[in-house]
Amino acid sequence: MLVDRAESTLRGVRILNKWIALLVGAILFACATLVLADITLRQVGSSFGGTDEITGYVMAIATAWGMSFALTELSHVRIDFLRSLAPQKGRAMLDLFALLMLSLTVSIIAKQCWPVVATSLKNSSTANTPLETPLIWVQIPWFAGWIWFAISSWIVFVAAGALIVKGEFQTSERTIGIANAEEEWL
Repeated sequence: MLVDRAESTLRGVRILNKWIALLVGAILFACATLVLADITLRQVGSSFGGTDEITGYVMAIATAWGMSFALTELSHVRIDFLRSLAPQKGRAMLDLFALLMLSLTVSIIAKQCWPVVATSLKNSSTANTPLETPLIWVQIPWFAGWIWFAISSWIVFVAAGALIVKGEFQTSERTIGIANAEEEWL
C-alpha cells in the first residue's frame, strides 16, 4: 500500500512537471519568436525595444520552474564516484541524502526569495529600464517556481524515503537516482 502510494505520488509529480515544462517551453518559444521579430524589424530601421529585458525575465522564470522538471527527470548533476562503488542499498541511501540536501537548499532559497517579492510589493517597485516593468509581474512567477521546486523536492524525498524503508531500492533508484548516459539519449 505504502509503496503503491509512493509510486503514484511520484508519477503525479512527474506528470505535473512535464505539463509545466511544456508550458515553459511554449513561453520560451514565444520569447524566441519575439526576439526574432525584433531582429527582423531592426533590419528595416525599427524595433520593439525591451526584448533583452523581457528575455531576461523569461529566463529567470523558466529556470525557476524548469528545475522541478529536471528533478523528476533525474537531470540534476551529481558527482557519482562514491555512489558507483556502493551496493544498491548504499546507492539508495546516497541518493536520498543528496535529495535531502537539495530539498533543504531549495527551501532556504525559496524562503529567501520572499523578502525580494515583499519589498517589491510594498514599494511598487519597477525596473530601472525604459519599459519600467512592475517587478512584481516577474517576481511572483519566479518566486512561485522556487516554491514549486521546494514542494516537489520534498514530495519526492518523502515518497523515495517510503520506498527505501520498504526495501524498494530499485524503484527508488529509478525515481531519485541518476540518469544513465545511454538512457538519456534513447
